[in-house]
Amino acid sequence: MTAVIAEKSTSPADGGRPSPPLRRRRRERAFDEVPRWQIYVPLGLYLLFTLVPFYWMLLFSLRPAGSDSLVPWPMTFDHFAKVWNERAFSVFFQNSALIGVGTLICTTVVALAGGYALARFDFRIKQGFMLALLCSQFIPGALMLVPLFQIFKNLQLINSPVSVVLAETVFQLPLSIILISGFIKNVPYSLEEAAWVDGCSRLQAFRIVVLPMLRPGLIAVGSFAFVHSWNHFLFALMFLMDQDKQTIPVGLSTLIGADSVDFGALAAGGVISAVPVVIVFAFIQKWLISGFSAGAVKG
Repeated sequence: MTAVIAEKSTSPADGGRPSPPLRRRRRERAFDEVPRWQIYVPLGLYLLFTLVPFYWMLLFSLRPAGSDSLVPWPMTFDHFAKVWNERAFSVFFQNSALIGVGTLICTTVVALAGGYALARFDFRIKQGFMLALLCSQFIPGALMLVPLFQIFKNLQLINSPVSVVLAETVFQLPLSIILISGFIKNVPYSLEEAAWVDGCSRLQAFRIVVLPMLRPGLIAVGSFAFVHSWNHFLFALMFLMDQDKQTIPVGLSTLIGADSVDFGALAAGGVISAVPVVIVFAFIQKWLISGFSAGAVKG
């Protein structure tokens, strides 16, 4: 019996080497034999390196002014009350949410149309268009401030949240279109053809068949656009003049004075800025990972 198993696990054609399933089992066994500390120690160091700045920010926001304790006790929320009420962070929060949601909707809708066109149609300048999308990722947003400012000025959009939404959408579209295009390519074309045979138009087939299968990709693209616009500082600073229209990143910069810095208020503002993003990613983590993975498989 042992000889028969050995003959089945090797093949004369490949010089007596083990078959692929056997080699795979050996690799898995070799991985299982790796000492656990070689896995947990690097992961623990990375986790420590990542979480210490967040703990430091939370510490400064919760401990009283002038305290040098490494534990936020006695705990105080005076810094949060100060930035929320006195520094108008409630207004900044609403403005950031408005711009973030607007960018999410515009980016998702336009990227969905562009991604479908790239995935399902062949046209003469398709390769050149894809190359232009990729090359646009190397252009810093600061280089486009002057032409964008002039365009928005002619359109009378300066000091309007619409200008920030449009600018954020333009810079988010290349990556979003590429991701959506890769995700649509994973949807079998035969499903749309079957819907056409049943009497659906192309738009109806897309809405009924394709769109429900794009949920992870749409969540990935939308969340990426929302978080980027939520954290972006430059466009809001340049295109919004009135303080009651500014966003949280610009509001945080006002807490840094020329001669002094209110670290407690600055840390509290940072916590207020980070909490919504953490909550969003906590709820959409599963769809976000699957969406980015599916969009990167085929393209």
